[in-house]
Amino acid sequence: MKISQKIEQAAKEDRVWWSFEYFPPRTAQGLQNLLDRIERMRALGPEFVDITWNAGGRTSELTSELVKTCQKLIGIETCMHLTCTGMPKEKVDIALREAKQHGCRNVLALRGDPPVGKEWEAVEGGFHYGIDLVRYIRKQYDDYFDIAVAGYPQTHLLPPEEAALEMQYLKDKVDAGANFIFTQMFYDIDMFVDWVRAVRAAGITIPIVPGIMPIQTWNGFQKATSLAKITVPQAFLDELEPHKNNDEKVRELGTKLVANMCRQVLAADLGIKGLHFYTMNLEKGCRMLLEELNLVPRVEVVKPLPWRQSLTPNRRAETIRPIFWANRTRSYLSRTENWDEYPNGRFGDSRSPAYGELDGYGIWLKQSKDDALKLWNTPTTVDEITALFAKFCLGQLQALPWSDSAPSSETTVIAQQLAKLNSLGFLTINSQPAVDGARSDDRIHGWGPANGYVYQKAYLEFFVSPELLDMLIPHIERDINITYYVINNRGDLRTNTHSDGPNAVTWGVFPGKEIVQPTIVEAISFMAWKDEAYELGRQWAKLYDPDSPTRKLIDGIMDSYYLVNVVHNDFKKPEAIFEPFFKAGAEYAAKHDAPKTNGHAH
Repeated sequence: MKISQKIEQAAKEDRVWWSFEYFPPRTAQGLQNLLDRIERMRALGPEFVDITWNAGGRTSELTSELVKTCQKLIGIETCMHLTCTGMPKEKVDIALREAKQHGCRNVLALRGDPPVGKEWEAVEGGFHYGIDLVRYIRKQYDDYFDIAVAGYPQTHLLPPEEAALEMQYLKDKVDAGANFIFTQMFYDIDMFVDWVRAVRAAGITIPIVPGIMPIQTWNGFQKATSLAKITVPQAFLDELEPHKNNDEKVRELGTKLVANMCRQVLAADLGIKGLHFYTMNLEKGCRMLLEELNLVPRVEVVKPLPWRQSLTPNRRAETIRPIFWANRTRSYLSRTENWDEYPNGRFGDSRSPAYGELDGYGIWLKQSKDDALKLWNTPTTVDEITALFAKFCLGQLQALPWSDSAPSSETTVIAQQLAKLNSLGFLTINSQPAVDGARSDDRIHGWGPANGYVYQKAYLEFFVSPELLDMLIPHIERDINITYYVINNRGDLRTNTHSDGPNAVTWGVFPGKEIVQPTIVEAISFMAWKDEAYELGRQWAKLYDPDSPTRKLIDGIMDSYYLVNVVHNDFKKPEAIFEPFFKAGAEYAAKHDAPKTNGHAH
């Protein structure tokens, strides 16, 4: 979605919005940590993120990769920087082509600074000024991209004729096709207000997005303002300098100063409702600022659907996803990206050569061997395995091989029941509680547009031993509201479902829209997921020596246990799904305890 459309929508709804800027790190580990951070900061509710382009295009490939990851996997609208510096036309063409392939609809066109220690010079056949880039993008892509340009509020220090020239340059870029303006950071509110009014007086009407730099440390503050030649009000210096050796205090006071400046920007009669935060790839400063401003993320931004949506072109309209991949988003997207007949058939025809095969994406555990051993230790009994699963459900363990991250807030609603299920021998790897008409802005269950209501059926997915499964199935089949699928690692499937169609397990009702059914259970996708579910267990086993008791234990479970999913179709009975499990678990325990009480060997 174009940023100008987001700005327009926010103006209609008279609400404040915000966005974050990040830069490509220098190392592979830094990149992975940044991606984790962007994913976490998505929960702060930015309307979009902005990815910079280093001087001379040195990190152009990293920028492109970040844009791709944000659009495809994190599912957040992205704006890509593009500069003239050191950029031949061919490199610009590649950057724009890849941005479009990734679904990015927004570009910030800049002249850019030269690499440190070098003079600015145009590349032969390249571009001299930001306006050349704006014109070129418009010529090549018409109106596909929203084009942003930079605005520099600090023109009051320039001689009047130079300030007038800067304003004319800005107007020329707008006339060439720019859609909105990102401003340079500033701390002088009066200067900013005067500049915005001068921009409007010059006949420039496109949206202006103020660039806000959180104050993280005294040294960082000094360096940033010095590099950008920013005027700092004396009141800021008087407040911060006495505490320059106390970073925590500087950030606390700086947060209040910057938040107050933001309030004045939003309160001034400038038509500005958005704030663009220069994060410096840091998290806490932005979080503190948003909290100080009482800006609460909208559920509709953080969670437009109950699962993470991909914004690449061929998936942007995707509204249905099987529940099986709930905890492995990246794998789901890759595994289904090129399957025959996607997206209409979701998983294509079972006769397709793509159906059910693992592709080049591969399957691996997110954790390194050392991290995995710290997390899961070296279990040697089934009881120790079930204890790990129970700890995960209770939030006492950060991950399992089948779950890339800690349990969702929704899991806390049924955490005790899940822990009990695991203690009985049902190794749960996915679940959701029943929900009967929660508001769409509910902090635990909510998703989708405002003023709607969401529903879901209780769902469980687990590994279970053949003996315990045999005890469970009769109890399940006594409840006409329960449907299930059972599969082993060879792919033998059995079910009590009489329909080949999907069973919607999540749906939402929203004003002015048809009912949305975004999460489903169906046989064909469950069979495809089976391969991955078992392979994750085998990957876990491979962390241990081939002759070790732990390796043999986990391999034995993957060889003999069944993978099962169960749906309770009456969403008005939230506890009903657990009853067959508790009964089967009690029977199993009684059977295995019996020999101890009557003295016979078992």
